[in-house]
Amino acid sequence: MVIGLIVAVVAMVLNSVGALLAADAAGRATRKRPIAVQPRYLLALFVDLCAFLFTVVALRQLPVFAVQAVIGGSIALTAVVGARLNDTRLDRPTRIAVATCVAGLAVVAASAGTEAPPVTAGVVDAILITVVLVLAVAVLVLRQYSRAWPLSICAGMGFGGISLAVRAAHVEVGPGFSLLALLGQPGTYLVVGFWLVGMVAWSAALARGNVGTVTALLVVTQVVLPGIVGIVLLGDPVREGWTWPFILGLLTAVAGVVVLTSRPQRPRRSRVR
Repeated sequence: MVIGLIVAVVAMVLNSVGALLAADAAGRATRKRPIAVQPRYLLALFVDLCAFLFTVVALRQLPVFAVQAVIGGSIALTAVVGARLNDTRLDRPTRIAVATCVAGLAVVAASAGTEAPPVTAGVVDAILITVVLVLAVAVLVLRQYSRAWPLSICAGMGFGGISLAVRAAHVEVGPGFSLLALLGQPGTYLVVGFWLVGMVAWSAALARGNVGTVTALLVVTQVVLPGIVGIVLLGDPVREGWTWPFILGLLTAVAGVVVLTSRPQRPRRSRVR
């Protein structure tokens, strides 16, 4: 369990780095050079791929909600480092909101049970296929509008769906690993589908809103919804006697994000083009 937590922390750091790189690429994008061809955006994709690999390792050892809660710490890291890079200072309410998010997510992570997560049934794949198709249609529709927050939520559901697909996969990690078994099950393609939905929604949200707000909404969605689905649908264990701390931790994290998203956002420094 300790190794799983360490691996999840590494994934959290990489996720934050990827978010900052992508946000910077969005700020440099023009009509002639859109975000998709920006070098920093391509680097962000590579960093996110590395984060994903670490997340997969953590998910094979810990419940979905525990891994997602640790990765949720990117809210704090992104906010603090982003402020440094933009030569701005986090005001007191923002600092309190960041600390509140981290505290809530820490309680959620600590609520994980020590039992091994159970093997999932085939019906889970069918449910996840339906979800990814609905999300894909929603993102295509929402891209026609200028609001960032619905796309941020869709991105969080997309990236959170990756964790559910990984946990639902029937593949042995270790000596019994089989590439043919990996390619022959729906979970592998669900990971790709959820990733595509998450990336398209995330990129569109960054082009429409502030990186702090977008990241906060994305992360809390990525933690709360898949975490609950993991418990209900996949049977992820919660430590005995920790049900109420788990619920309070989720509510605390959500409250912190609500404050973060309501804070006025300072404009970025202008760049000479």
